[in-house]
Amino acid sequence: MRAVLIPVKDLSRAKQRLASEMTQADRTALALAMMQDVFASVAAARGVDRVFLVSSYGPAIDRGRELGWEIIGEERQNSESESVDYASGVCAERGVAALLRLPIDIPLVQPEDIEWLVGEAEPAPSVVMVPSASGGTNAILRSPPTLFPSHFGPGSLAKHSEEAREKGARCKILRNERIELDIDEVEDLRELLARGTGQSAAVRWLTASRRRAARGEPSPG
Repeated sequence: MRAVLIPVKDLSRAKQRLASEMTQADRTALALAMMQDVFASVAAARGVDRVFLVSSYGPAIDRGRELGWEIIGEERQNSESESVDYASGVCAERGVAALLRLPIDIPLVQPEDIEWLVGEAEPAPSVVMVPSASGGTNAILRSPPTLFPSHFGPGSLAKHSEEAREKGARCKILRNERIELDIDEVEDLRELLARGTGQSAAVRWLTASRRRAARGEPSPG
């Protein structure tokens, strides 16, 4: 069984590295728009047997339930790595053989990208990863889901590659321009506007926000 796992933290404190560019209200609104993009692509992807959401954040949980996904609740998120590892154990107990973790800050991801990644899964033990531009891990598919612990953050791709080597697992590192763009810095916003289309909720929100700013209008709410 192949599944997707999406971790969502409390977005009321999202994207602190964009504080010089946006208010917290705007950062939360952008994060929600990116979540909408990723959720829509996962929901439309074929070849995924189940989708799991690990979160304590009410709006994410409500939307996941509307989509018929399985919710793994947590009281709070100490770190994304801890949340993913906890949820990966739950997924393994529920019969998942290959688990693809996706973050919510890759708004350009498309259903076909997810289908392609899931299709790259190999027999256990194995791992498939798509890096971020900065050497992080924007997508990771582990077979089995608990093959090794997570190390999300700076330099995580190298750490995950070393874990795979120590486990004797086959390791594939693949490139995908849409998955590689995660939104953390101001320059990422410019890249999103340059490459995205009006089909993306994040692009639409960011475009409207820039127009309001140009007219000297406050953000809604």
